[in-house]
Amino acid sequence: MAIIAVLAVVVFVALNPAQRLEDTRDAKRVSDTQSILTAIHASIVDNAGALPSGLTAGMVEKQIGTEPTAANCAIATGGCNVGATNGCVDLSGALANYLNSIPLDPSNGTAALTGYSVVVNAAGLVTVKACGTEGSPNISASR
Repeated sequence: MAIIAVLAVVVFVALNPAQRLEDTRDAKRVSDTQSILTAIHASIVDNAGALPSGLTAGMVEKQIGTEPTAANCAIATGGCNVGATNGCVDLSGALANYLNSIPLDPSNGTAALTGYSVVVNAAGLVTVKACGTEGSPNISASR
């Protein structure tokens, strides 16, 4: 009986289910950032180089979501740096032809506060970030 108990503990520790769940959520975040970025670029191509509504070259980083109160959009985790005055950007309408819905962070994302941010530099480089990373270093994608 003691041998079975020891083996059970060894197997449980080796599998580390909590770590596997974190890895799964981070893998979804990587996929989501790529999906959002691909949708933004498809929109840019289809609209003769124009950024989707809500995005402008040189803009500050904003959380993606429908939240109307700027202070609620602040998030400073996972490499994101959305200030309390930056606000959110609602891309659900602008990207409706490219995404069925805006992806949500697998831990706590909502339509109002997705847990993903977007920033466009002065040269038009778009970067999408996952703000809720758990085990991975910062997750972002740029084009």
